[in-house]
Amino acid sequence: MRVSNIGRLGVKELRSLWRDPIMLVLIVYAFSLSIYMAATGMPETLHKAPIAIVDEDQSQLSSRLVGAFYPPHFTPAAMVSRDAIDRGLDSGRYTFALDIPPDFQADLLAGRRPTVQLNVDATRMSQAFSGSGYIQQIVVAEVSEFLQRYRGAAAPPATLEVRARFNPTLASSWFGSVMEVINNVTMLSIVLTGAALLREREHGTIEHLLVMPVTPFEIMAAKVWSMGLVVLVACALSLVIMVEGVLGVPIEGSIVLFLFGALLHLFATTSMGILMGTVARSMPQFGLLLMLVLVPLLLLSGGITPRESMPGFVEFIMQAAPTTHFVRLSQAILYRGAGLEVVWPQLAAIAALGAAFFGFALSRFRKTIGSMA
Repeated sequence: MRVSNIGRLGVKELRSLWRDPIMLVLIVYAFSLSIYMAATGMPETLHKAPIAIVDEDQSQLSSRLVGAFYPPHFTPAAMVSRDAIDRGLDSGRYTFALDIPPDFQADLLAGRRPTVQLNVDATRMSQAFSGSGYIQQIVVAEVSEFLQRYRGAAAPPATLEVRARFNPTLASSWFGSVMEVINNVTMLSIVLTGAALLREREHGTIEHLLVMPVTPFEIMAAKVWSMGLVVLVACALSLVIMVEGVLGVPIEGSIVLFLFGALLHLFATTSMGILMGTVARSMPQFGLLLMLVLVPLLLLSGGITPRESMPGFVEFIMQAAPTTHFVRLSQAILYRGAGLEVVWPQLAAIAALGAAFFGFALSRFRKTIGSMA
């Protein structure tokens, strides 16, 4: 009887979700357009960075330097005067301003070491970081070729052969798309279950549940399995259609094993959503609480930056977050093709944390369900 109650209540949750167009749009967006934008929105290399050049030398070498900056890495160089550098950088017209000093070519040929000044607008962080390295390589290469009288670098005495595993082309779309799927599994599972609980309060249907012969465990379990099922199906379709199909990102490991890990993770995160739904009194409060919980879960779980580079106390605290183990498990399976013999510690940790969160959320739900009516 209890299993049938959980099943019927879960079907009710699915019907309620089907009648909520905003939530449906959020689910479709999170596992389609959001993943596409995360994979393609950030260019893999420097792209159309605006640069200005002050040529105070007007020599053959300075002309070569001016002509070395061209699309797609840079926009065609804008030739400006020295007085216009600060004004252009302050107004945001240029990210880089290269100042070639007078007698630059003559000093080089005489064996002196002239200095070229590069001004960088560091408020444009991604372009400033990678672009300054590009410009340095371009200037050094052009100067070396000019002095050697031929193009091409001398063969070094030793060479370094780089072999990139798991992502041979170092394409950011491979990383961005998969990590967006992983993050959206966490986000949507918390949002959907918390919103399902608050929807009962706002629509007044919680009173109907209280007079029915159902227990708080059955009500909570129904919300957990129904919302978890929606996210799991959307995740599987997104991996097959968007990641592998549209974006062409190869999945190294078993999608079935990943979905099993996602199922355990959903057990934990949907319980967290129920817990947050018992704390918040309305959807606006739930949204504010969601920001306080979701941002640390996504930023500190190791999906964006390696956990090893974080402070020790943060790394220790985040062991209690299911997202930490889920990100490690997902990356091992989807990136490196790991099997069950590798990821079983993460599966066990997620299951244990899920049971703890479910028990705590159920205790809180039993205490507060009467006040929701």
